[in-house]
Amino acid sequence: MRHFLIAITTIGALSISCSDKLAPVKPNALKPNAITEPAPHDTDDPAIWIHPTDASKSLIIGTDKDTEGGLYVYNLEGKIVNKVLGIKRPNNVDIAYGLMINGKKTDIAVTTEREMNSIRIFSLPDMKPLDNGGIPVFEGEVERDPMGVSLYTRPSDKAIFAIVGRKTGPTDTYLWQYKLTDGSGTVKAELVRKFGKFSGKKEIEAIAVDNELGYIYYSDEQSGMRKYVADPDAKNNNELAFFGQKDFKADNEGIAIYKKTATTGYILVSNQQDNTFNVYPREGANGNPNEYPLLAVIPTSTVECDGADVTNINLNSQYKNGMFVAMSNGMTFHFYDWNQIQELIDKKK
Repeated sequence: MRHFLIAITTIGALSISCSDKLAPVKPNALKPNAITEPAPHDTDDPAIWIHPTDASKSLIIGTDKDTEGGLYVYNLEGKIVNKVLGIKRPNNVDIAYGLMINGKKTDIAVTTEREMNSIRIFSLPDMKPLDNGGIPVFEGEVERDPMGVSLYTRPSDKAIFAIVGRKTGPTDTYLWQYKLTDGSGTVKAELVRKFGKFSGKKEIEAIAVDNELGYIYYSDEQSGMRKYVADPDAKNNNELAFFGQKDFKADNEGIAIYKKTATTGYILVSNQQDNTFNVYPREGANGNPNEYPLLAVIPTSTVECDGADVTNINLNSQYKNGMFVAMSNGMTFHFYDWNQIQELIDKKK
């Protein structure tokens, strides 16, 4: 369980007060370029949507995790510009581009609705529902409560899949994968795969997909990060890597993948109780795509970070090489200039 704090920003400075039960923000922590307006209850996970013609109009969608929760939409200054309320404990959110609906390419945001054992799907950027009120997941299971979700777009045919995790589950087949298709103007989801090991130590919430390389990563909390093939048609449910097992203070949480090129970059994972992010090589190391040494530790001003997202797109003059977004206690999300993070990574090389 997370404790809460209030974050207050002033021009040129960041002031954060927190409970003595929480690890303090480190003195050398990166300062965010912006902190969002607070949500009413409990932020958890963000996703970045890139505007198709003007990147400066891109948006961040974040969950407010509560029984009376919702999705909040922020502009690049952190102002709330839209919201969808009445979602029963939305946990994680992800975005995909170009799902064909009624013959039209439609960008979508997908979130888990934990108390309804469903996923919810909305069009972007207008946030209109496309799901007839929700699509049930983990049907037939005793342990359902969906938490994590990530979207995979298969490069070969642009098919889109939702990978969904849950609060509790078996030691294998913990994650279920659904193919999303047009259901005559709404979205339907077909279960195509069950996979994924679970240590049983805590839970699996954070999931991330690397579309170009074709991999799924997820945080088995207090255990490590697990890696699998993303394409269900590959018929490969073997675990490819299990890394970071001794790199975290307690919970390994939110995962974000920064792409320097089509095949290189970084995997950033929240070291939740340390208020830092661990950085691993996206392409692997020493000629082994499944070897993930710790490259750097990035101290941030976020406290007890659950979820994060990142883009390499030039958004505006503040984020020329992209933006890193991370949830923080205080019902907010923090926006960081990627260049700050890259500088710290380079110093460790």
